[in-house]
Amino acid sequence: MFVSSTIRGVIPALITPMTGDEEIDEKGLTRLIDIVINAGVHGVFVVGTAGEAWALSVDEKRRVFEIAVAAARRRVPVFAGTGANSTREAVRLAQIAGAAGADVLSVVAPCFVAPTQDELLDHYREIAAAVEMPVLLYDIPDRSGNELSVDLVLRLAAECDNIVGVKDSSGNFGKTMEFLRRQPDGFRYVMGNDNLILPALQQGAAAAIAATASVAPEAVVAIYERFVGGDI
Repeated sequence: MFVSSTIRGVIPALITPMTGDEEIDEKGLTRLIDIVINAGVHGVFVVGTAGEAWALSVDEKRRVFEIAVAAARRRVPVFAGTGANSTREAVRLAQIAGAAGADVLSVVAPCFVAPTQDELLDHYREIAAAVEMPVLLYDIPDRSGNELSVDLVLRLAAECDNIVGVKDSSGNFGKTMEFLRRQPDGFRYVMGNDNLILPALQQGAAAAIAATASVAPEAVVAIYERFVGGDI
């Protein structure tokens, strides 16, 4: 059963280290994960925007999931980016991430196509139905070209038990406020814009997925830890 506290704190959006031959640098990825965990992060996120998911094959994504799970050693949850342009591939990646032992899926909207909100609803329903693990929706309209409306996200949360939150990288703080005002109990709002972490936490966000936490994890973790400790 999913425990909502799995999604909390600061989760670095990790790069995918590569060798000079453009192969996955397995030792580099393992070392990076150790560095950020030792710095106090609350999870690790692989194969997302910072991880250049669009440049990786399905087999490379599978390997990154496996390396991340092995490197994390259950110290923190592993978030796996499994978005794809086709529903079929997104389902396959979700199942691959689950088989690798990832804890939470992060599913960005399709890119380069223009689905309606109803078509996005069907897309995410099918992904959620294909796995038993928690799904975090990922809204980054500037990159994907497709916005996940607040109504769509909350409808998916109501209809799919394992759609448990949203990573919002829209940069629209009015949208942040609407999410936080309307979110149901147990739903996790995750800030995806690094410069809005503190104000989002102050309004009730549960976590932040931050690329800067890959570079300066101690500093970003301190924002969260000092906030929850009452030291604004």
